[in-house]
Amino acid sequence: MKTANNNNINGHAIVVGGSMAGLLAARVLSEHFAGVTILERDAVSDIPESRKGQPQTRHLHALLAQGLNVMAHYFPDLIEGLRQEGAIITDMSKGMRWFTHGGYRLQVQSGLYGALMSRPLLEWQIRRRVLALPNVRLIDQCDVETLLFTADKRRVTGVRAIQRSADGAAADYAADLVIDAGGRGAAGLKWLAEAGYAQPDESVVKINIGYATRVYRRRPLDLEGATLLIVSPEGPNDKRSGIAFPMEGDRWIVSLGGINGDHPPLDEQGYLAFARSLPAPDVYNLLLKLEPISSIMPYKFPTSVRRHYEKLAPFPEGYLVMGDAICSFNPVYGQGMTCAALEAQALDASLAQRSSRRNLARDFFRRAAKIVDNPWKMAVGSDFCFPGTVGKKDAGVDFINAYMARVQRATQRDPVVLGAFYKVMNLMQPPASLFAPRVLLRVLRHGKTAGAAKQTNIPHARPAGD
Repeated sequence: MKTANNNNINGHAIVVGGSMAGLLAARVLSEHFAGVTILERDAVSDIPESRKGQPQTRHLHALLAQGLNVMAHYFPDLIEGLRQEGAIITDMSKGMRWFTHGGYRLQVQSGLYGALMSRPLLEWQIRRRVLALPNVRLIDQCDVETLLFTADKRRVTGVRAIQRSADGAAADYAADLVIDAGGRGAAGLKWLAEAGYAQPDESVVKINIGYATRVYRRRPLDLEGATLLIVSPEGPNDKRSGIAFPMEGDRWIVSLGGINGDHPPLDEQGYLAFARSLPAPDVYNLLLKLEPISSIMPYKFPTSVRRHYEKLAPFPEGYLVMGDAICSFNPVYGQGMTCAALEAQALDASLAQRSSRRNLARDFFRRAAKIVDNPWKMAVGSDFCFPGTVGKKDAGVDFINAYMARVQRATQRDPVVLGAFYKVMNLMQPPASLFAPRVLLRVLRHGKTAGAAKQTNIPHARPAGD
């Protein structure tokens, strides 16, 4: 995988939004345009911190193996930089103690490595590398008001924005390409409507998930035999989950969550009681050992939304949409940053193959739709295991969920099924690969009942006296 050598690098590109999708887009655009400007609404400091417009960055994030691979391609020294700042690079199977469907998955070497760190640390590491590029600049505290069009509205020619840190006057920024990476609530839909364009079809699935996150001090002997913990709900009646990840600064970040309104309390006793109610005691037992160093922070995510830009025609030249503005999933599955990285890779391919940049939107949105399609189906399909999920359910979802339940149980016994599952989870293989004959036979053989709960040194029973 290598960026094509474009000998005709010219023009100017604007990226609206300086979060993860925007930064990755800017890195790719730097190979294809003489200049790239990122316009970010928040104030940005050269430190790892959560900004006002990023409430979700204070919560637990996962960077899947595929996402780490793509980012490491564009930033070859990223992994070492993350390690130097205290991030943990771990095997996605060997280091993970994961209880689901009545038992623990096997913990064996998979060769798939993910990164564990706070979202602000990862974004800061990416941002520093992007802004070190000679043809990339960032303007912060900048509110983009609208797109600029040619008189016939067929091409976007830039944006109008107000830089709050300057005199507050609106200014026009010309561009040969504008990338809207402003997030799920980006104003691009309004801008397109004002220019007379139709709105993209939307797929919406209401899940009403809520979770609560707290940061704790981390010591070397807090957890034996694993690097991180996950306790997943099986459905339909069990709706609660718990995750504990290590991160830089010798800290744990712990998130408790529930779907369809079953949300964790924000007081100390209620938080611990919610952790104790999980189908395995691992997260609760860990919390009993830990010293909290933050308040309990809530976050709610009412709906998963996918916008089908690939079906929208006509569409203006010189304008694209990326990241959460295309699709935002149930965050529990940890797919967002990896999808953003894959979309940046798709943008790279589209630009490399279209020297004139005409019909770029059609090509890119088709590529992005293929990227989003599998994780969307996996996420919303899993959400339909729980009563109360509202939205269009594709034909065959119940059958697939029944089969996936057997896959989950088989991962507790069979390393071949486990390896195939992790490749799908890390967006390296399509879900259809789990139906390959070699995997299917093992799922049917080993997925009937849950594996033994004694995969860990933590007793499966609740602690006596609690």
